[in-house]
Amino acid sequence: MRVDQMERDATVVDFTSRLLAGLVRTENISALRQALPEALPWSTFLPAEDIDTLLAELVDTARGAVALDNLSPIALLLTQWKHSAEIYADPALHALLTREPEGDLGPAPAPGAEE
Repeated sequence: MRVDQMERDATVVDFTSRLLAGLVRTENISALRQALPEALPWSTFLPAEDIDTLLAELVDTARGAVALDNLSPIALLLTQWKHSAEIYADPALHALLTREPEGDLGPAPAPGAEE
């Protein structure tokens, strides 16, 4: 990628992240929630409380990514949230991952670590 193209892309992402941040902080958040499925169709499978978390993380990650001139963290965040939506969209998978004892069995030992 050419440097001038990367700079233009960073300018666009910076503008977009600042715009999103402004919308998230104001009463326009409901409009943003309504528009989100147009941009991220899979977000319809996320619980309502996760939508606010997604938006907040997206704003923070985009601003940080622009500061680093590295847009990869934004793509990674969107991929992670998409995988969460895939889990919520599949009742059998969701049940498997959230069943007792608590769904999360804690940290896994490092390979080769003695127990």
